[in-house]
Amino acid sequence: MATTEPANLGNSRTQNTFSTVKKCITLFGAVGAVVLATVAAMASLGHETTPFMWIRGVILLGIAPVLHRIATRAAQGSYKAFDRIRTLSTVMPIAVIAVDLVPGLCPPWYAVLQGLSALALIGVAVLTRGSALSGAFPRPN
Repeated sequence: MATTEPANLGNSRTQNTFSTVKKCITLFGAVGAVVLATVAAMASLGHETTPFMWIRGVILLGIAPVLHRIATRAAQGSYKAFDRIRTLSTVMPIAVIAVDLVPGLCPPWYAVLQGLSALALIGVAVLTRGSALSGAFPRPN
């Protein structure tokens, strides 16, 4: 059976970094809410919106609380949660930007707003790979 040492989360640098991670995730959610509100406003004003814009907006907004919960568990010492948030914050911006680059799939304003949300997750990816957090979790055996 593999054993792991407990995470070293006692120093303020580690907790401050986790606090910043959670703020970045909150920013991701806030931008997601702006995206969805903009789509709703555009639709109510008679501008064309697509099911893709609605569905993606709802999904990305819905993911924000899940990411925040995972980050909270990581801040409490869960290596599994730490590994998940590190992986998701790396993969999701790539996926968001790649889909936005598909010609004709969404209008430029939508792609820009989604790109802004991806920037917040890139911040999470950088922070979770930095020394303050990577050093706090010993590698599992």
